[in-house]
Amino acid sequence: MELTEAQYDRIAPVLPVQRRNVRVSNRQGLNDILYVAEHGCKGRGVPPRFGHWHPIYTRMNRWAKTRSPDRVFKHLRKQRLVRIKLEAASLDRTIVQIHPDGRRGREKNPRPQALGKSRGGWPTKLHLVAADSRTAMPLSLSPGQAHAALKGRKRLRRLGGRRDKLPVLMDRAYEGNEIRQLSVKLGFEPEVPPLRTRRAPWAYGRELYKRRNEVKRLFRRLKGFRRLFSRFEKLAVSFLSFIGFALIFDALR
Repeated sequence: MELTEAQYDRIAPVLPVQRRNVRVSNRQGLNDILYVAEHGCKGRGVPPRFGHWHPIYTRMNRWAKTRSPDRVFKHLRKQRLVRIKLEAASLDRTIVQIHPDGRRGREKNPRPQALGKSRGGWPTKLHLVAADSRTAMPLSLSPGQAHAALKGRKRLRRLGGRRDKLPVLMDRAYEGNEIRQLSVKLGFEPEVPPLRTRRAPWAYGRELYKRRNEVKRLFRRLKGFRRLFSRFEKLAVSFLSFIGFALIFDALR
């Protein structure tokens, strides 16, 4: 799976300008990133047709820190290649196990990198809001042991200020009073089943709630990229950039 010339031309205007002393083109670099994301190999393991691995690695690192995937995704939305028709949004999270390579260098990176620790190993948690089974809106990482509701409130604030009472589908991990009140305050209509221990349970749209399978299908599409099935990156921003590029490649296909 590689980007064709026509697919690359759609996103070339918003990519950073290629440096003159680098022989590997931006298209070669993107195909290298796609190969690593799809096969889960190390940067040194890419085929020779992509060029030397080191300039591609440094370019990927530079693009991640300047949030180039976000600019590309916004450009695709303007071109209507990514069409978001918001009828309901789904808020959810998934666990990604951290590879031992991703746990190295914590002394060199004192800032929190969403590295969790639990009985089951070293997990990180990916949070996102899905418009449908192919489109993710804001996404973020947290340590695996962190509660879902805390990051869920931050994701809702990123989307807040709506006037159309957009339904937000959430599971019971988000059924606390605080997150439901925040949803209403931000202009959303929370659709979340109450816990069985609630003394005063509320009604929710059961038919609409079935659309939560869209966010589960989106997680399944992302984890089809082996580099996202397990986290190898030490830095959270690098892992998020792989997720962003995976969404871009999926949209261009």
